Amino acid sequence: MQQTYPFTLPALPYPYDALEPAIHAETMHFHHDKHFASYVESFNAALKPYPQLHGLPLETLLENPARLPDSARCAILRSGGGVYNHALFFAGLAPADKGIHVPSGKLGRMIAASFGSFEQLKARFTQSALSVFGSGWTVLALAPGGRLCIINLKNQDTLLCTGYRPLVYVDVWEHAYYLQYQNRRAEYLDQIWSVLTFPQL
Repeated sequence: MQQTYPFTLPALPYPYDALEPAIHAETMHFHHDKHFASYVESFNAALKPYPQLHGLPLETLLENPARLPDSARCAILRSGGGVYNHALFFAGLAPADKGIHVPSGKLGRMIAASFGSFEQLKARFTQSALSVFGSGWTVLALAPGGRLCIINLKNQDTLLCTGYRPLVYVDVWEHAYYLQYQNRRAEYLDQIWSVLTFPQL
């Protein structure tokens, strides 16, 4: 996000019902318009008293915690992390008939080399996402050395400052799936592969 303060909620890049049946419209509405929006609102509230931060983009604020005021550091990192993570999550989804849902080319070859096959990546990724205790994210990332890895993030932590490049983001907070799947996280994770889209490397 190249915005600066005051931050605004990015528009959902597809209709609310575009990801059905994997994610139904009601879930998309509440997740994007309520939960994501609340992170944007709380991020702006945390930044408001500090005009010296208003000209900085989101990534710069999160990459440099030491420059943040002590009294607001935790609020800025938590709410800003929520904005950053949700922006990547929603941008990384696409209707089943659009986007790249089965990676090929360079990324496909890297997945085969790192995990054995795309199906084995899915199994490993799902297992990792199921292991997240409480709230968090599971990410397929490109490590600084060029290898692929699966990383779990707690709460609204990010990969900024780590040198890792996120490629696929999955939200495993309960609000991402509870309206549709209740406590069946495994079913949500099984279905979301039909709408996850992969970048070209």
